[in-house]
Parts: sequence; C-alpha cells; structure tokens
Amino acid sequence: MTHVQTTPRTTRGFKSSKPDLASFFFTGLTGVATALILAILGVILLNIILNGWPGVSWRFITTIPKRDFFDPAATGILPMIVGTTIRVIVMTVFVVPVGVITAIYLAEYAPRLSPVTRVIRGAVNNLAGVPSIVFGLFGLGFFINFVGRNLDAIMQNPGPVWGKPALIWASLTLAVMTLPVVIVATEEALHAVPAGVREGSLALGATKLQTILRVVLPQALPGILTGAILAVSRAGGEVAPILFTGVAYYMADLPKKLTDQFMDLGYHVFVLSTQSPNIDQTRPVLYATVLVLLVLTFALNFTAVLIRAQMRRKMRMAA
Repeated sequence: MTHVQTTPRTTRGFKSSKPDLASFFFTGLTGVATALILAILGVILLNIILNGWPGVSWRFITTIPKRDFFDPAATGILPMIVGTTIRVIVMTVFVVPVGVITAIYLAEYAPRLSPVTRVIRGAVNNLAGVPSIVFGLFGLGFFINFVGRNLDAIMQNPGPVWGKPALIWASLTLAVMTLPVVIVATEEALHAVPAGVREGSLALGATKLQTILRVVLPQALPGILTGAILAVSRAGGEVAPILFTGVAYYMADLPKKLTDQFMDLGYHVFVLSTQSPNIDQTRPVLYATVLVLLVLTFALNFTAVLIRAQMRRKMRMAA
C-alpha cells in the first residue's frame, strides 16, 4: 500500500494585510452624511414638537373655528383635519388602481423595446418631474373647466355643481401628480416576483391573466402598498395642486359631498404664515397646526405600513 503524502494548504484570508485608506475614508464619509441627515431631521422634529405641543388640545382638534382663526384662544382645526384626510383617501382610491393597471401592462404585456413602451415610460418619467403648481393649473383647466362644466351642461344643472372647485377635483389632481410614484413602485414589485413562479403557473394550465391576478399580484402586494405609502407621503402636505381645484380659505361646516369645497391643513399653514395680522400671536397656532399635519401624515402612513406587514405575515404563513 502506498501512502500519499499531502502538503497542508495555506488559506489566504479575504482581508488584506494593508489598510485600505480609500475604503475607510468613504465609509466614514457615508456615515457622517447619514448622521448629518438624521441630525437635521431630529432638529426639525424637535423644534416642531417643542413649539407645537403646548398649543395642541382636545378643543383645538375638535373645534370648527370662526372666520377669524388667528386667535389662539378661540381657533380650531377640525375642518382642516377632515378635509386633508378625505382628500388623501379619495386620491388613494383613484391612483392605486390606475397605477397598478399601468404597471401591469408595462411589466407583463408591453414589449420592452417597442416605441409605444418607450413613449409611455418617457411620459411617466416626465410626469414625475413636473412642478406641483403645474398640476394645479392642469386640474383647473381639465377637471373643472372641461369635465365639470360639460357634466353640468349634460345634467342641465341650474348652477355650477361640477364645474367649480371641489373635493373630487382636488383629489383627482393629486392622483395624477402621484401616479408616477405608484407606477414605478408597482413595476419594481412585479419584476421582483421570480420568473419561475409565472412559468410554474402557466405550466399547470393557468392563463396569463389568471397567473397575474392569482399568483403575481398577491406576491407583489407589499411592494404595491409601498407605492401607495409614498403617494400618501407626497400628497399629504401638498398645497399648490389644490389651490385652484378645491381648497377654501374658510368654511363654516364640514364637507358633506365630493362636490363641496374643503379646508386643508397644508393650506391653513400657508394662510397662518402669510396673512396673519400678528405673526407673534399666531405662531403657537402655526406650530400646533404643523404638528397635527405631521402626526396625521404619519398616522396614514403607519396604517398602510401595518396593512403591508400583515399581508407579508400571511404570505409567509401560507408559504
């Protein structure tokens, strides 16, 4: 029997013996940049909380103010909270289905190199870069002057019902503005679903539409909700798109129909900061309103995050 003599192998570690100064420098630079961003965010939030919390009370949140809402002892923001919440919810109801359908077409049906697909993608990218005030002018010209007035003419309304600024037109304008966010997030979520899942479904006899609706979309749903969260975050504090399409300076009552105008927290902050006769007296109300706006936006986002987490948990349990 012959014995084979083996020589021990030397393993070389992945870590270099010489320190990589460039890697160390850029790692530290990214850490400093991250810490700076968090510090700026912390300072902003701390400033708003410290100055706004003393002015927040149950009366302040649940009171419909009089027309002179610059007095801290008598003002309230209930119509602004209701108007902001309704417009964000209505916007989400409109933008999510349209954005998801468009993303399904781009990800599952459209040829990647066709001119039509390139035009659609270019339109989506350009739409994402349009200033928000332009969307407000678009909403005024298209939704109110064209769609609304034609609806009044068809229904033979004695006065303007649809052809005037309203909650429905402000929500639709915001839906058009946030549409690229939902499309991009949904398309990325659809691309993240493995191709083998589609192939397995098709191999079992399912049609392409059945595969998309029953296999692909359920797995992409958390990503779709991420797009909805981003849309809510952007639209929650937008003022320019609703200036011409539905927001009111003052209303003595809450909106009851989608054709009513509404008061809004973001626009109310703008009014308090630009039209107050005594800015020092109004500053506590201004900070308290900003704090409520932040809390409301975070609450809407947190609700969507909880729904997304619950869906992910159900998907893991089903797997």
